Amino acid sequence: MSELQQVEEGAAAGLESQDDLALVRKMQDGRDQIIAEIKKVIVGQDAVIDELLIALFAGGHCLVTGVPGLAKTLLIKTVADILQVKFSRIQFTPDLMPADVVGSEIVEEQDGNRALKFVKGPIFTNILLADEINRTPPKTQSSLLEAMEERQVTAAGVTHKMARPFFVLATQNPIELEGTYPLPEAQLDRFMFKIELGYLTEDEEVMVVGNTTQIVDNTVSHPLSGEDILEFQRIARQVPAAEAVIRYAVRLVHASRPNSPVAPKFVNDWVSWGAGIRASQNLVLAGKVRALLRGRYNVSYGDIRALAPAVLRHRVLLNFHAEAERITTDEVIRRLIEAVPEPTSGI
Repeated sequence: MSELQQVEEGAAAGLESQDDLALVRKMQDGRDQIIAEIKKVIVGQDAVIDELLIALFAGGHCLVTGVPGLAKTLLIKTVADILQVKFSRIQFTPDLMPADVVGSEIVEEQDGNRALKFVKGPIFTNILLADEINRTPPKTQSSLLEAMEERQVTAAGVTHKMARPFFVLATQNPIELEGTYPLPEAQLDRFMFKIELGYLTEDEEVMVVGNTTQIVDNTVSHPLSGEDILEFQRIARQVPAAEAVIRYAVRLVHASRPNSPVAPKFVNDWVSWGAGIRASQNLVLAGKVRALLRGRYNVSYGDIRALAPAVLRHRVLLNFHAEAERITTDEVIRRLIEAVPEPTSGI
């Protein structure tokens, strides 16, 4: 695409200045540079890395799921290192208390006077790694709710603002493993994406074993900063989404709700609870970022379809009929995408 075509398309999309277009190109180049740095440490998992960066550039939180040993924690630590932002890690354990996450008040004595002072917990950071979040009871998991949604923490009636940018990147092991607690639905809904890591191929695993059993320099550079991420979040929201595309995303979410007038029969048979409005919002916002990263200034139906599994898989809760028939959430989402028709406007 020529410079003139980029300017014309960008102007049509609401990105009217050369600075806006330059920022879009910086986003695209930055994504490529981050991926190159991640590849120094992480082998494979291309789709996972792509979804994680879309969520970061959109300002959303991520829940990363997979069995132990698939480099979930290493991936998140590497991203934080590349961005060179403040990073905190909380190892979630059964005895972890909410105060261990958000902070607590202590009695401080000064000049003979005693006063309560709030000591901030590790949640006050730019990237929070909530490691193995489902190994702590729901009471402690829920201590993240206000910070994830409103970017603030209220303690003893006083509101403390979070730093920007602020991301919660949580890892969890599959629920069926011993010693884990299901995340509350309200907690799950705060995550933009649920990303699932699968096993590597044989060649990829050979590469991992070779790299981790010898001396390798995994030092990464820092192509982007936290301020750059905030600018990317701003420019993404300037990308317009056609009403037909928004309506398609909303219909897809509506169809996931049992007893909805547009719900297919398999949803009524297998789903106990469907996705809420945050799913529609996240589909469209993440679709804007995906479009920009692929050199487009408009959200397409393809963007919505591509992101639907990551946005919906933790928001669609299956019932015992689905479990008895060994139906997975991803299978339900695949059928939803097939069942919900696109508008015929040709977008």
